[in-house]
Amino acid sequence: METDQEPYVPLTSLRQLHQVMAEMNTARSQADTLQIVADGAVGALGYEMACVNLVRPDGDLVVAAVSGNSAAEALITGRTGSRESWDRRLGMGELWGDLVFIPHTEGWVLDDDDVPQWYTDGPAPRVPDEWHPGDRLFAPMYAPGAQGGARGGLLGVISVDRPLTGRRPGAWGREALQMYAFQAAIAISNAHLRANMQRALVRLERDQQALRASEESFRQAFEYAPSGMAIAEMGGDQHGRILRTNDALCRLLGRPASAMRRYAFSDLVHPEDIGTLLRTSAEGGRAELRLARRDGSYVWVSLRNSVVADAADGPRFLLTHVEDIEERKRRELQLAHRASHDSLTGLPNSAELRSRLAARLCRRPAHLDALDSLDAAYGHPAGAGDAHGFDFAPGAEAYDAFDHHVHTVAPEQGPDDGTKGLAVLFCDLDGFKSINDRFGHNAGDAVLIEVARRLSAGLRDGDTVARLGGDEFVILADGLGQADAADLAVRLRNEIIQPIRAEGRAVRVGASFGIGWAHCGMTADEVLKSADERMYVEKRSRPKQHRRAG
Repeated sequence: METDQEPYVPLTSLRQLHQVMAEMNTARSQADTLQIVADGAVGALGYEMACVNLVRPDGDLVVAAVSGNSAAEALITGRTGSRESWDRRLGMGELWGDLVFIPHTEGWVLDDDDVPQWYTDGPAPRVPDEWHPGDRLFAPMYAPGAQGGARGGLLGVISVDRPLTGRRPGAWGREALQMYAFQAAIAISNAHLRANMQRALVRLERDQQALRASEESFRQAFEYAPSGMAIAEMGGDQHGRILRTNDALCRLLGRPASAMRRYAFSDLVHPEDIGTLLRTSAEGGRAELRLARRDGSYVWVSLRNSVVADAADGPRFLLTHVEDIEERKRRELQLAHRASHDSLTGLPNSAELRSRLAARLCRRPAHLDALDSLDAAYGHPAGAGDAHGFDFAPGAEAYDAFDHHVHTVAPEQGPDDGTKGLAVLFCDLDGFKSINDRFGHNAGDAVLIEVARRLSAGLRDGDTVARLGGDEFVILADGLGQADAADLAVRLRNEIIQPIRAEGRAVRVGASFGIGWAHCGMTADEVLKSADERMYVEKRSRPKQHRRAG
């Protein structure tokens, strides 16, 4: 009978199969595809009931779609069977090609496993090929292989029950179910790929939206930041070239954004700060330096660098934050000036005087003086003692920075031998105490301020006049011989003795000068003490009535 009927079955079923195949491959979602597979097994292949079991990521199989029995659909849809139980089912029974048929005579051992299943009633078979309610037929679906004919992993299993003919499928029915499972696997794989692609597109769009939001956030933060911001090239020949600036930086430097793109930071930095910039023009670099404004002035800024990438593995740029610290620097300079200068006269104070003097002196070994004398006897210049080949052992007696230090020497006592040195003039005012006592401290302060002004006006650029304390002043004048120093003392004394207007009256003070000389091997205190002693010698040598001018 099967031989008589089956040649006519394809003629009536192929149209239905073709339509089901088309619907499977054009379904809108993976869930729709799975349901079409289940419905097609009932509608096109002629089974009363079909179930699609889909492999989950963890390997177990879930009932994803049921067709033909609403009660069974409500009972088992969404339930899961372990992969171990499914492997057991697919490994027993009869193999019909890729199909697995488990007759009722063997299937009873599966009644208690964890695979979701349904039970149908019916009479016992009357002929050998009649379908029994306990028979089970499975069509495994395998992923399409990468190469023709190859088979991938298990995607799922189509379970069918109760053929409409009431008989076990013949050769054509088995072939049709096997081919149907093959096409269903392709459709499910494609649906899975489409679902993954859609999820990827959604993620991509979400990421792009987040990126656009991040870029917009960065743009707003960059453009509207209250302090200066710039993006500059990093590395290569164009390192530091400015690519983009915000309004705050343009306002700070008085330059339009179009003009800023013509510069690198090295073009704008103060020449004295170029080394600072080069040491800090890298990731995490920080510096305090001066940048040039359009009007030629300079502004102190705090410059901080960080690195940003344009994209994954894309170019790297320096994001530079520029903060105006002009006011802070001005206060710092004021504080430093106050710490090193006299508050009344504005002259360098005692600490600053000693610092400047100490900077000119080194701890020159005493035996070099004897070598200098030996050099002089042989016609060598002073300080060339090492030219004789003597080996000076290094140690605590060695003077600092010998290779770079220009030694300070003093003229010889006695006749002027033409040697130029660093003269230290210690000045003490004569008659100042009486002005304080008679006219008050305001008058005394006015005298000190005017004396400081006259001393400063009488010196060259590079010379130093400092107020040591009270009415004592010290002048450092380099490159003078003995006669030059004496002439300078006379000239300054003549300036000081001129009348001074203080508290509405004219007063006069005198001045005593002691001339000392600094040379390497002495300390700053020793130099000042020497000049102070000479000042007192000079003061005592003059008659008291001549010590002040009025």
